[in-house]
Amino acid sequence: MPDEEIGMNFAEIMEMLRNPQAMQARMTELREKTERIEATGSAGGGMVRITLNGALDMLSCEIAPEIAAAGDTALIQDLVRGAFNDASAKVKEAVQAELSSGMGGMPFPGMPGIPGMPGGM
Repeated sequence: MPDEEIGMNFAEIMEMLRNPQAMQARMTELREKTERIEATGSAGGGMVRITLNGALDMLSCEIAPEIAAAGDTALIQDLVRGAFNDASAKVKEAVQAELSSGMGGMPFPGMPGIPGMPGGM
């Protein structure tokens, strides 16, 4: 679905407020769209890369062989944490942008069930 179809004008928002079923359908649509978002974070100059989806589920974790071979568990843990935090920040930013555009450009402070948003998981 093209992004311009997701945007809403004020009249559409007011209609949704009068029609709770339409609002629920719109929220479900936005939730599904945000869950399809993917972002990759990295740490250690790309030695560790983690990809998350919009629900903050980890899709992949790549650790460079030379880091793993070194056997420095504390370093690996720090790099994984850093890569996860980087990916998480990117996902949250993309989700916020998607939710805002889905609400006609209005700021969207949060939505229950969307990770990283106030009221989210």
